[in-house]
Amino acid sequence: EMQLVASGGGLVQAGGSLRLSCRAFAFTFDDYAMGWFRQAPGKEREGVSAISSIDGRTVYADSVKGRFTISIDNAKHTSYLEITNLKPEDTAVYSCAIDWITTSEAMGLIPTTYDYWGQGTQVTVSS
Repeated sequence: EMQLVASGGGLVQAGGSLRLSCRAFAFTFDDYAMGWFRQAPGKEREGVSAISSIDGRTVYADSVKGRFTISIDNAKHTSYLEITNLKPEDTAVYSCAIDWITTSEAMGLIPTTYDYWGQGTQVTVSS
C-alpha cells in the first residue's frame, strides 16, 4: 500500500530555517506532481508549492516566493521543501500530496486536484 510520509517539522524561532521531506513508499508511478500544503488553525488549507517529476517544473504560492524552495529526488520518490526566514505566520501543519499528471502544465496548487495525501508535520515559528 502506498504511503506518503512527511517529516522535518519542528519549533523554530523567527528567521530560522527548516527542511521538510516527503517520501512516497510502495510507489510505482513515474509521472506525478508532489505538492506541499499547509493549514493553520482556523484557516483553510493553502497550497504553497509543487514540483513535477516529469521535468522538475515548480510552482509557488505568491505568499512564499523567495523563501520556499522545492526540489525532488525521483529515484527516492522524495520531495524537499526548504523554508528560510521563517515567520510566525508560517506556523501550520504542512502536508504533502500526489497528483497524477501527464504534463507539467497540469500541475497546480488546488488541494482538490490532488489524489493522495500523507500525514502532516507541524511547523511552529516563535516570534
